[in-house]
Amino acid sequence: MSRVLQTFISELEQDRSLREPDRLRERSHALDRLEAYCLDGSLHEAHADAAAEAGLRHRIDILRAELEAIDGQLYQSIRLDIQCGAGAHRLLEWAHATAPGHAGTPADGESYDHLDGLVSGVLQIDEPELQLAGLSAEMVFYQPTPARHIFDMIARTALDERDVLIDLGSGLGQVPVLAAICTGARCIGIEWESAHVECAQRCARALNLDQVTFVQGDVRVADLSAGTVFYLYTPFEGAMLRDVLDLLRAEAARRAIRICTLGPCTAAIARERWLQAVGPWEMHRPAVFRSA
Repeated sequence: MSRVLQTFISELEQDRSLREPDRLRERSHALDRLEAYCLDGSLHEAHADAAAEAGLRHRIDILRAELEAIDGQLYQSIRLDIQCGAGAHRLLEWAHATAPGHAGTPADGESYDHLDGLVSGVLQIDEPELQLAGLSAEMVFYQPTPARHIFDMIARTALDERDVLIDLGSGLGQVPVLAAICTGARCIGIEWESAHVECAQRCARALNLDQVTFVQGDVRVADLSAGTVFYLYTPFEGAMLRDVLDLLRAEAARRAIRICTLGPCTAAIARERWLQAVGPWEMHRPAVFRSA
């Protein structure tokens, strides 16, 4: 292990291409491996003597700080573009490079990757300071949509500036915020947890996103009348999901709508006779349905 670890660290120290801003994926993999070496005892195995181990750890710390600083500069540059209203192009470039099926990119599932690190670094959404209120029956615990799936949803729904996207169970607001940045659509997040709503609102304000709104409340009594596209990452189950689908069906009686889903709720929504799937669907990738 000593030779392997030292060779790996030397290669990272000498690899100038790793310092190029667009090598985010490679830096992410390198940082993950360095973290793993620090956690799994490899450093101690590599050197029996404490001084040598301390020297190796110091080299790792310097590498990690350098690579993380490069990522930080990239995030801040994109963030400034967004604040000036010019962030769509750069974010969509990253989305294209990490589209499902692209080499080295997981196409489905709930795993996270380097694109989530990019989005987190750019949006800088705070963690809730207030205690969460807790979920009522049949609400599903919040889990952020992996970033690659958000960009896939934007593409598959053909979301544009004429649309109003409503995220049903929006959590910390990543979906409405990214959709607004990338498409110019008006975006609304409806979320039960008031602490999540406050964090999402701060993020939208800091990025100068006037077309993004977050509403605290129960989706079943929310105003859905403006929506043309609705997003659900399985936020509800059972009778509550049934109630929400009935509300969406009533909206579809007034105008054409699209529904994008991710997770187990997709199977239930696929059985709705008033909806038509846009192409084949899977639970672990965004699925799109149109009102019949």
